[in-house]
Amino acid sequence: MCGFCGEFRFDGAPADVTAVTRMNATLAARGPDGQGVWSSGALALGHRRLRIIDLSDRGAQPMTDPELGLTAVFNGCVYNYKELRRELEAAGYRFFSTSDTEVILKGYHHWGRDCVSRFNGMFAFAVHERDTGTLVLARDRLGIKPLYLSAGPGRLRFASTLPALLAGGEVDTSLDMVALHHYMTFHSVVPAPRTILKGVSKLPPATVRTVQRDGSFEDHVYWDPSFTRGNGPEDPREWPAAILESLRAAVDVRMVADVPVGVLLSGGLDSSLIVGLLAEAGQQGLETFSIGFHSAGGESGDEYEYSDLVARYFGTKHHKIHVGDDRLLPALHGAVGAMSEPMVSHDCVAFYLLSQEVSQHVKVVQSGQGADEVLGGYSWYPPLAGVPRAEAAAAYAKVFFDRPHAELAAQLGPAYLDRDHSMEFVEAHFARPGAEQALDAALRLDTTVMLVDDPVKRVDNMTMAFGLEARTPFLDYRLVELAAACPPELKIAQGGKGVLKDAARGVVPDAVIDRTKGYFPVPAIRHLSGPYLELVQEALTAPEAKSRGLFRPEYTERLLADPSGERTTLGASALWQLALLEFWLQKHGV
Repeated sequence: MCGFCGEFRFDGAPADVTAVTRMNATLAARGPDGQGVWSSGALALGHRRLRIIDLSDRGAQPMTDPELGLTAVFNGCVYNYKELRRELEAAGYRFFSTSDTEVILKGYHHWGRDCVSRFNGMFAFAVHERDTGTLVLARDRLGIKPLYLSAGPGRLRFASTLPALLAGGEVDTSLDMVALHHYMTFHSVVPAPRTILKGVSKLPPATVRTVQRDGSFEDHVYWDPSFTRGNGPEDPREWPAAILESLRAAVDVRMVADVPVGVLLSGGLDSSLIVGLLAEAGQQGLETFSIGFHSAGGESGDEYEYSDLVARYFGTKHHKIHVGDDRLLPALHGAVGAMSEPMVSHDCVAFYLLSQEVSQHVKVVQSGQGADEVLGGYSWYPPLAGVPRAEAAAAYAKVFFDRPHAELAAQLGPAYLDRDHSMEFVEAHFARPGAEQALDAALRLDTTVMLVDDPVKRVDNMTMAFGLEARTPFLDYRLVELAAACPPELKIAQGGKGVLKDAARGVVPDAVIDRTKGYFPVPAIRHLSGPYLELVQEALTAPEAKSRGLFRPEYTERLLADPSGERTTLGASALWQLALLEFWLQKHGV
């Protein structure tokens, strides 16, 4: 829901409303239903609105409460806003809208920065105090909603997307060497606060930043799951029921909206279980959506067999979207343009095209993202079971990193070689207290870092490119806390997500539970040939690419000569990884 931006001055000058207006214009796709720009002295705020809750103009933003002396912009949804509103009304607050934005305003006034601990939802927001001049920025526990920052002489700018900050101007667009190493090594994940550009950072998840009128600031981290036992059933046999009950509550609360809510149905266990729980709750006329592509390289491009099965079983109004090559190739450019940061997963293109179609039917969808990280569904988890805790970081790097650090010397240009930043990051994360087993430590890292800056970011960027709000019940913080306490052997059982498979028995067809794990297949990108290979070659040999010198020419030439010959540790195309980075840099004029 929505996008916002702003500039906060520390040098006594008024905020640059023109720059904020430019930034706001780039956010139009995130909020096609309305816009607003507000300024007062050192602060200017911009907002683009997607009407989901309180469809009237009373819910418009930037939202000011003159009685409280607060102004806010907000992106996301606070699912428990009605309960919080009742609590605030009992405390004497009066409301002029029925929006969750106003609940954030009143909640901040009543509880201060600790209001975020009461919010169940996905959110990024900025609240300004008129009387003190303080600006407060916050992001939800799992970073579902983004918030990018760019500091300059005497000012701070912030926005829901990185390209919006570029539109504002005066951004250092040189490459961040640490981020580049993460991109090439840590499966293209660049953890907060870094981005691929030196001049842009991002507020970490579960963080409230309080910025004073002189530019000084303080960060408060309000959520940090420990991944230790203690929260949940003692009897292993009771875990499936506990997980199912928590997921049921998460799915139910994500139906809150003043518009219809659909489901992205891949045909896998996660999205099918969401549909099953909604049907169980009595939802009628539920719309579901699946996407498929042409086969390539001997690999199927759709999973209609299972999505059709689920749609028939629950009687949904199902939409099958089949994408031909004539649409896939042009969509690559659109998907790259929608990326706030370079994202190598071919799922991006699938989500981009799926969102384009779905947005013509509904404004809100539920999606199964996050289940694999939270409940142990990936192939790299079982090898970590039983690994001594002291060896966990090295074992994780072996199964997850795209390449050993030593290989980068023959791949990156000499100017971009640096130390092993990704290994240092993983070792520091694994050394933190809690997560007593190696598998717990890996799941904690993937849930709080990898998930945020790969699948979650991918879904937000691609859906919001068409003003579509995606809600992810598997990332309800209460479910995540419960799953974090679940013994890891229950999660990796039965080939992954064993506890969820047991929970799903009797809710969805066994054929969906027992099937081989699927994914969002886009074979044409996994097996580069024809016009897709030509596009890759064009990007890697463009004058900008040669001038930048990111990759050694001999390495690029070797990959181009055998496009499918070199894969990363997890089987992704090494050539696509290089090309995507250059695509993104060139697309955004870097």
